[in-house]
Amino acid sequence: MRIAHHRRVFAVAVTTAVGMLTLIGTPAHAQPSSPAPPSLSNSDTTELAQLAVGYLQQRADMLTTTRPTARAAVARVQATRAMTARVQDDLAALAEKGRRYKEVDGGYTKADVDVKVTDTSVTGQSATLQLTEHTRLHLPFTPQDVEDGAPEYEELSLPHTVTFTQGSDGAWLLSSDKADTEGGPTPTTQVSDADVDAGTDDGAGKPDEDEGGKGPGAGTDPLPDSSADSVVKPSASAGYNYNKMAAYADKYWDHHNSAFRTYGNDCTNFISQAMLEGGWGPKGGAIIQRTSNKYWFYGPTKFTTSYTWAGAENWYWFAKKHSGRTKILDNVWKLAKADVLQADWDRNNNIDHSMIVTKKYRGTPYLTYHTGDTHNKSLNKLLSDHPRTWWYAHRT
Repeated sequence: MRIAHHRRVFAVAVTTAVGMLTLIGTPAHAQPSSPAPPSLSNSDTTELAQLAVGYLQQRADMLTTTRPTARAAVARVQATRAMTARVQDDLAALAEKGRRYKEVDGGYTKADVDVKVTDTSVTGQSATLQLTEHTRLHLPFTPQDVEDGAPEYEELSLPHTVTFTQGSDGAWLLSSDKADTEGGPTPTTQVSDADVDAGTDDGAGKPDEDEGGKGPGAGTDPLPDSSADSVVKPSASAGYNYNKMAAYADKYWDHHNSAFRTYGNDCTNFISQAMLEGGWGPKGGAIIQRTSNKYWFYGPTKFTTSYTWAGAENWYWFAKKHSGRTKILDNVWKLAKADVLQADWDRNNNIDHSMIVTKKYRGTPYLTYHTGDTHNKSLNKLLSDHPRTWWYAHRT
């Protein structure tokens, strides 16, 4: 059976008891020239969006220090029998994750979930929603702490494909949920196996030169309290503005600057944009230079852009060896605002992921990154999620 698509283009805000969602609808004057295929009514879309936000809120709630029991949470999710079993497993895993986070840095006190529905499709008795989850996970800081520089919450933005099946009684039941988690660390509201799928770094390439070995990565042992914040970077030095770098990441963490292309694995593209904003000047620009780690530049196409712009491994070598624009730190806890942390998830000597420090409070760096889009995730939680990772820390 052909799948019917119904795309909406205006926004309507709907508030529920468990969160907020935004629906997209078709203007009344935009009538199709031929009979419209079967589609969801606005009331059906609103109902399904409410069910989706309730389900995603339950997932986020399991991470908090005031979480419900897994049994009570799954009872509130209206789902098919097969999906109920999966939800039960996920909620139990998220509760365990929340307990682990509480041990490493206090966890989260509450969660707020917003949902934007961007598209719907119908096939028989099945309805599919394309939506984006935006979740805020509040951190255990006081208003005075936040005024002093602590992050109020961690945020994430995550696309989902959510499908519902309509029963004989007309009720909609959640039948599947596919989150787009490829290419980066597991989003906080998701669960996964211990190993991270590094995905495809489509801005990368084999460089012209043999770079040799990286040497040891950064240590992860906590620093003495007296030295946790011993290095305080100025807002600007050597022609670089670190406040601008962090502010750029704060602004674009959950969406893409239209002045730049978006890559499938977008983390290093995002970092390069922040560095450019903070004063890094392009080096090179000729097509023949794009495959060398000695150059760093952005062009109108991927084929006129250097490997070092969007490839995590290539960026490392330009930043550390060829440009002299960063200094390698021997411990991740020495990271300061606007510094860059990179990860080799599977220890294969190829860096997979890049992040920028957007805040540092009481000795803890908070990281922001694309793929999957996350704002102000604590270093404590990242280390807890990925205990086998090799880390590379750059003083920018």
